[in-house]
Amino acid sequence: MSPESRNDIDYSTRGMAADFTATFAGVLLVITGGFDVLQGLSAIANDDLYAAGSEYLYKLDMTAWGTVHLIIGIVSIVVGVGITTRASWAPVCGMVIAGLAMLTNFAFLPLYPFWAIVIIAFNGLVIWALSVQLRNYQR
Repeated sequence: MSPESRNDIDYSTRGMAADFTATFAGVLLVITGGFDVLQGLSAIANDDLYAAGSEYLYKLDMTAWGTVHLIIGIVSIVVGVGITTRASWAPVCGMVIAGLAMLTNFAFLPLYPFWAIVIIAFNGLVIWALSVQLRNYQR
């Protein structure tokens, strides 16, 4: 390793913690994206897994919900990979996509409450980890 490349790596505890939280956020975003893809495919296939007849304000048919979850899941996976590879655009995009995933799962609560709450919690962890990572790198 050349002396110049050693200077690019932050060996401090704060730098290592920021790197860990970024990796944690990226991996967790890929996992939640995968869950959203599976949830979307299940809804598109009109699976009987979801509660039928639930009345709520923002009612969409299952194909629409499936498409929304599928798109958010694919974007989450791409952004999660970007976070783990340290792409400069990825942390902010990760926070945005995790927030959107939280909103769509909140709207999906009447159809599958337990799963939606789990995904909301995981995306909250992603936002927290990315916030910590951005704050540590700003210091």
